[in-house]
Amino acid sequence: MKRNIVIAAVTAAALIGGGTATALATTGDDQGSARQAANTRLSDDDTARAASADVTAPEAIASALKHTSGTAVSAELDDEDDSGKVIWKVDVLSGDNTWHSVSIDPSNGKVLGSHTDDEDDTAQVRAALKGASVTAEEAAKAAGGKGTVTSVDLDEDGKNKSWEAETHKSGGAEQDWKIDLATGKITADHDQDDDQDDDQD
Repeated sequence: MKRNIVIAAVTAAALIGGGTATALATTGDDQGSARQAANTRLSDDDTARAASADVTAPEAIASALKHTSGTAVSAELDDEDDSGKVIWKVDVLSGDNTWHSVSIDPSNGKVLGSHTDDEDDTAQVRAALKGASVTAEEAAKAAGGKGTVTSVDLDEDGKNKSWEAETHKSGGAEQDWKIDLATGKITADHDQDDDQDDDQD
């Protein structure tokens, strides 16, 4: 009696000091759930995700803006829908107020595709960026001194509008930062409920 063994492996690129890999072996009907579990495990491992990208957040933003002209409003290293593949997603607001979501390959910076999105906060974003001298790319570069940037996003709500960035260090420490829209000054974001490393640089 033959048994079909299916091995689904998800491998994060080599970390400093060694690689990490997750492998699941199943038989028969369980192969779909095994792949899903493997992808979910990678999705939950932000540190491995951060280490898997050769292309930095500023590079991903620059690549997206070469493809689609406009203003980058956010960039996030995340799992691609339904595939489990890690990609950079960069949201660009064009001059005619059309929103574009541009997917960037984190291994080489190439554009994988783009599509338009419907957003209802265009006026709010435009108002927040009016007079701002620090771009998303510059904010990501500033945060890069604190660790590997996995996301940068415009916080257009409230009185103190700013760029928000999330970084990860090789030891697994996660930190959220605020970057001033006018000066580029970076400060730890103490407003996040799940900040555990505010006192780290």
